[in-house]
Amino acid sequence: MAFLRKMVEKVTPPKVNLVLNLNKSTYFLGEKVEGELAVSSSEDFDADDIRCELQCVESAKVFKPVYDATLKREVTKETWESATLYSAKPSLSGPTHIPKGFTGKFPFSIEIPVTMKPTLKSIDRRVTWSIKGVIAVKGRPDAASQALEVQVAQPSAAPVIKEREVIREVVMIPCKYCGTLMPQTETVCPNCGARRTI
Repeated sequence: MAFLRKMVEKVTPPKVNLVLNLNKSTYFLGEKVEGELAVSSSEDFDADDIRCELQCVESAKVFKPVYDATLKREVTKETWESATLYSAKPSLSGPTHIPKGFTGKFPFSIEIPVTMKPTLKSIDRRVTWSIKGVIAVKGRPDAASQALEVQVAQPSAAPVIKEREVIREVVMIPCKYCGTLMPQTETVCPNCGARRTI
């Protein structure tokens, strides 16, 4: 019976409920995501690590040539490709024993780098930020909370006060990729980040 229990444990995470509570839903680049991870356990186990995982993923729509066996030729298919731009996994507690009936709260504070991209959802591009709580147990799958999507905004620039204002005409040109107008002096599109080709 003990052997069977050990086999079941190898493929199932601990019976523990994890709930993330954030102090607000929208953050700015350079700000800290703060809140607490509430843990309540229905099982006795040893945790290796209790942590939060903050992640920023960028997805873009791309057109790829794919061989179609029925048509016996290459056809262009629309797919989404994703890349992780940022990932942080700060530990909230090191190895600890969690008894059955345990309830506890673990506060956290994770800084969003000011150099990262804000949340974006467009027809052909997405930047999403998400956070989840995790309890890692050696030899078993991790127990994780539901991932929460976090809205990350670009901070508004502080107004610059000038003593003498010089008025000059700025020529605007459209971006070849997303069509957004940008100053002719820019080398990178402020909307999609593509390099200017003209």
